[in-house]
Amino acid sequence: MSTGHVPRFRVAMANTDEDLSKAQALRYEVFVQELGGSGALVDHEFGLERDCFDPYFDHMLLYDDAVNKVVGVYRMLRMAQAESAGQFYSENAYDLTLLRATGRNLLELGRSCLHADYRGGTAMMHLWSALASYIDYHNIEIMFGVASFHGTDTKALAMPLSLLYQRHLAPEALRVKALQKNSQNMNLIPEDRFDRKIAIRQVPALIKGYLRLGGVVGENASVDYAFNTTDVCLVMDISVMNGRQKRIYGSIS
Repeated sequence: MSTGHVPRFRVAMANTDEDLSKAQALRYEVFVQELGGSGALVDHEFGLERDCFDPYFDHMLLYDDAVNKVVGVYRMLRMAQAESAGQFYSENAYDLTLLRATGRNLLELGRSCLHADYRGGTAMMHLWSALASYIDYHNIEIMFGVASFHGTDTKALAMPLSLLYQRHLAPEALRVKALQKNSQNMNLIPEDRFDRKIAIRQVPALIKGYLRLGGVVGENASVDYAFNTTDVCLVMDISVMNGRQKRIYGSIS
């Protein structure tokens, strides 16, 4: 993208198979080509990152109408949709019994990504603003989802994982746990044994965004070898967001 390019952002929901394919194509570019992920249903011939949950999710697309392409995506799964799917996507890696036991209206977020040319600007804010409207419309009370660090070497991620555990651990009532098969302890280094500033720089931008919203993390991480990521489960309770946090990404109320 040229340095003089002025994007014209527009957010729309996927309503057709073609719309969904556009989202899957961007996901392929980011998660497969850029980050080295894979999966049973990934279509390498046509360049589509897809899975068996896609038909059940709502898919949000961020367009740059100046170049007529999708530059950002999100997917959202409400409780009724999860019931149709048989589970939430995150239940492949986490025990969500505690979240279900709250009796509150849950929304799972996932597959958020931006085209490389649009990172660090306002693109994500446009997605978050649209997500805020979606949350308000559907009366969502708790958002949650798996967010990822690139790579599966947890020793290399010891500082940021420890920081998340020590500073942003969920209250016990919402502290979901990873399933044992790929569970990873997050509290790896004592707080006085690492540089917090360096650790913060190692936290991906999306996770930082969730933390600014008051997001908290589950008890442990989950290593996803197929997707080449180390995942944490972020939980955001809409009711405890303060005014500043609600204004960051939109009128969540």
